[in-house]
Amino acid sequence: MFKGLPRLPKFAVPRRYDLELRPDLNACKFDGKLAVTLNVIQDTKHLVLNAADLVIANNSVHLRSTTSSKVINPSNVSVDAEDEILVLEFDETLPHDETVLDIEFQGTLNDQMKGFYRSAYVINGEKRNMAVTQFEPADARRCFPCWDEPSYKATFKITIQAPVDRVVLSNMPAIEEKSDGHLKTVSFQESPVMSTYLVAIVVGEFEYIEQTTTAGNKVRVYCEVGKTNQGMFALDVAVRTLPYYAKYFGTPYPLPKLDMVAIPDFSAGAMENYGLVTYRETALLYDEKHSAAANKQRVAVVVAHELAHQWFGNLVTMEWWTHLWLNEGFATWVSYLAVEYLFPDWKIWTQFIDETVEAFRLDGLVESHPIEVEVGHAREIDEIFDAISYRKGASIIRMLESYIGASVFQKGLNAYVKRYAWKNARTEDLWAVLSEVSGESVNELMDSWTKQKGYPVVFAKLKGDKLELDQSQYLSSGKLGNGHWVIPITLCYGSYNARKNALLREKLGSISLSGIADSQKDAGSQPNWIKLNVGQSAFYRVQYDDELAKRLRAAIAVGSLDATDRFGILDDTHALCSACKLPLSALLSLMDVYRKELDYSVLLCLIDIAYKVSSVVGDAIPQSAADFKSFTINLLQFAAEKLGWEPIPGESHLNAMLRGHILVVLAQFGHEETKVEARRRFNVFLSDRSTTILPADIRKAAYIAVMQNVTTSDKSGYESLLRIFRETDLSQEKVRILGSIASSPDPSVVREALDFSLSSEVRNQDAVFVLYGINKEGRETAWLWLKEKWDFILKNWGSGSLLTRFISSVVSLFSSEEKADEIQEFFSTRTQPSIERTVNQSIERVRIKAQWVKHVQQQDGLVELLQGLAV
Repeated sequence: MFKGLPRLPKFAVPRRYDLELRPDLNACKFDGKLAVTLNVIQDTKHLVLNAADLVIANNSVHLRSTTSSKVINPSNVSVDAEDEILVLEFDETLPHDETVLDIEFQGTLNDQMKGFYRSAYVINGEKRNMAVTQFEPADARRCFPCWDEPSYKATFKITIQAPVDRVVLSNMPAIEEKSDGHLKTVSFQESPVMSTYLVAIVVGEFEYIEQTTTAGNKVRVYCEVGKTNQGMFALDVAVRTLPYYAKYFGTPYPLPKLDMVAIPDFSAGAMENYGLVTYRETALLYDEKHSAAANKQRVAVVVAHELAHQWFGNLVTMEWWTHLWLNEGFATWVSYLAVEYLFPDWKIWTQFIDETVEAFRLDGLVESHPIEVEVGHAREIDEIFDAISYRKGASIIRMLESYIGASVFQKGLNAYVKRYAWKNARTEDLWAVLSEVSGESVNELMDSWTKQKGYPVVFAKLKGDKLELDQSQYLSSGKLGNGHWVIPITLCYGSYNARKNALLREKLGSISLSGIADSQKDAGSQPNWIKLNVGQSAFYRVQYDDELAKRLRAAIAVGSLDATDRFGILDDTHALCSACKLPLSALLSLMDVYRKELDYSVLLCLIDIAYKVSSVVGDAIPQSAADFKSFTINLLQFAAEKLGWEPIPGESHLNAMLRGHILVVLAQFGHEETKVEARRRFNVFLSDRSTTILPADIRKAAYIAVMQNVTTSDKSGYESLLRIFRETDLSQEKVRILGSIASSPDPSVVREALDFSLSSEVRNQDAVFVLYGINKEGRETAWLWLKEKWDFILKNWGSGSLLTRFISSVVSLFSSEEKADEIQEFFSTRTQPSIERTVNQSIERVRIKAQWVKHVQQQDGLVELLQGLAV
């Protein structure tokens, strides 16, 4: 009767969960006892809630009245494993008053990093288990029967029985602890109302450090014994971020404490459980000596993201997963606001464009999806935790804030948080509040961005004193899309002081330049440049006519444009080129004007494009592959010489990060001096780990240089890296090594590295890092390996986002129609809801690349052009 429903029937509403759990850390099982206070709100003889992977003790299930001694026992108790529901059938219509549902159950502390699971750690050489929860999106049901949907908010009273020497944590502070022999029972304060996916429990051996915020909130960082010094940076970020958000949102942090815990086995980056945020070690711990500057920034951004959720997500929660972007897009955008406040010298808003580019990359596919996506089944939810929900979500929020103004936007958010505190909200609720506060028709502007997939490219053409605009949907395939948007247009004319704004509602539009042109009389014979989408604040690309493109190249060459705009022009040109809308020569001649570039974000964009073009040139005109690499090395030489190998005293955080990126690409593209020096430093580091000659920021470059020389006949470099991997207990170091060991040009070494990724030495969460290091020489090996190991991978990573990464990181390396067909055929008999979208997106990417390869092959003069640029 209830099979196949996307959501639970609304027969009853839970108000309070009284939950007791007794995990057995050795047998990896747990017993549970639940009493749910609920209100029946419809005439029904059924209660339907969620349960999965639990053994329900049928004779323990009964419904009792809170106002009388009446107890109603179900006539039938059934679990539908496929739909993950527990159906209780009664012989009589249930009373509409308050009742309590009692259930006893058992479960397994699984090794799937979801539900109530086990995570392994080692103390004094002995392997032990901790018990941890990860309930988002829909896995609270694996720990206890519940109404496991975000709109069913309730309070939680949690009691845990655990070994007396273990730390026991939950969302709220402990209020009582009773010991009985080698066990103790810990009772926690009842929580405010929250969704089931935010409930959290951790049982393990930890040490902690703590500080108190200016508002008196106690903040702790818990980590493995002996690692507390690595938690200091995250603690400092948290203690300063909470008061910042309280002020920004106009609402204090509502819980008495905030704990942040580093978990050894963790599928995502972090999870914003109310009052008990869990993290991968790499996202919370920072080691002054062995972590890179990039690791430091990641910790700051992730902590700021999770703490933003305490308001956006936890206090105000999306009504259903269709509105997931309200949680994730906002937390992504707000985390940059906080990091900018804490670390202004990081230029984090310039780096934000990376988020937009990643969103563009996915949203240019036919197989993309709207920000607001219909979710028909819980199994489909995992796949929307992607660049659309997080990055496109954040990008359109930035666009809206830029359009209505920062202070009006903040005022609107304050009103929204106050109105929907402790409740659930939909996208349209946010638009309504922002419209009230701003006086703008926000939903008219934003519906075109959230309810349809894709994004526009605006073609700009100069005609007299008018700029003519024509919008169409950008598709990476170059095909015509039929999307249509309301676009906030911003432009500068020859100077950042001469600006104009407009809304492009129709397909065609024009902007008069006469007023703005008069204020910017062309200096001498040099015609003025025109830049649209100033500061890259809106979610669209721009294609300029030849004349405007030429003027922008000249403006970049003489340093007239800000970093964000230099980045935008370069990235848009690459996107148009890869969609076969511009010849490769247009991109190459633009790249050539970036030889004196020193900005971190712009150089990262240049490097990213160089990797992609290198791959396409290698397949399209292999005889020019070495020339393109030489051209890239030439482009980066100016920055490389400025930065050198050694950290410069007092240098910026951005330069510390940039040095590593540049050295990695020089090593990968075969720059002999870089490879020799990298290996020299590596050998010193190998014999003395405390040396300062190989700081964390440049280690990846050294590891890649080492792997370039590894072959079947000489594997010493590979073995040395595995030795460092086995000796370090720092997760970030392990990840650095895993990301390097598959970069050998020898296919049999690549195969060995891939097999190592599936070994017991590598935590399940980290296996995919090996795939990220595979280059062109290893792609065929990786594909054969993926096919061969697919059943094993499916069994071990069968659900959740990690499985999709195995597919996308291997498949995306190819660029021929034949390979796309082969991949499609392989997955045609192996598809399932949790991977279908990823498989289709990955195959589409291969076909797009194949098309670009053919387009490049048809262009005249490229071989000669690249020969000239390589000199």
